[in-house]
Amino acid sequence: MPSGSGGVRRRSVIGALPVAVASAAVLGAGGCTSPAPATRSWRFFTSHQAAVVEAATARIAPGPADDPAETGHPGAREADVTGYIDTMLGALGALDSAAPPIFAGGPWSNRHTSGPDLMARFMPLDPVARIAWRRRLTAWQDQYRKGIATLDKLAGGDFTKASAAAQDKILAGSGASSFTSLLFEHTIEGLYAAPEYGGNRGLAGWKDIGFPGDIQPRGYTAEEVSRSDGPDPVDKTGVVADVLKLLGALG
Repeated sequence: MPSGSGGVRRRSVIGALPVAVASAAVLGAGGCTSPAPATRSWRFFTSHQAAVVEAATARIAPGPADDPAETGHPGAREADVTGYIDTMLGALGALDSAAPPIFAGGPWSNRHTSGPDLMARFMPLDPVARIAWRRRLTAWQDQYRKGIATLDKLAGGDFTKASAAAQDKILAGSGASSFTSLLFEHTIEGLYAAPEYGGNRGLAGWKDIGFPGDIQPRGYTAEEVSRSDGPDPVDKTGVVADVLKLLGALG
């Protein structure tokens, strides 16, 4: 994760690796990022914690407001990644409800049909899954509390007031490495997960990669599954395509 204005563009690095093992390239240069609106209601974060998370995720996945090179490509801010993370962490308080907001239902939404939005409902959890999610969310909440405090400390008091270059250096440093890894994972989820989970606002992430989303009940034909939807805005250099060809040849 290079820091400074000479770093590799984020999309080029993500595009150079399979999605499952992608690593973020954090960009430098530019002014301080703006905090999240203080008037917004959060499920888990305080307004300051939300501002720190928004600033940090915007360095991991910058959009046009964070780097002019990303013009036309939405980032964490545009997709409301902070809202996704807050919704996920806030689900801990709803785990004892009949259908906590963990697994969206389905099998389809109303994005491509005039029928009801079946994704808007959430599925009940069995007792084992409920225990597992309670442990997972409790651990993540603790990691976010401590991680945000660490980012503030490394920034001299307030991470959101540090310059973009300073934020990059902090996120790339060893002092915040474990929290940065968790943030990266959740940033990617917030960008590209189904919007029912609180991120991918306005389908920003899906539109950027040309993914139409769930098109049930019609579904996808075998040809559509095997055919490319068009040029991949992430893999502009063709690296991923070459890797997939190589894997196919080896298989």
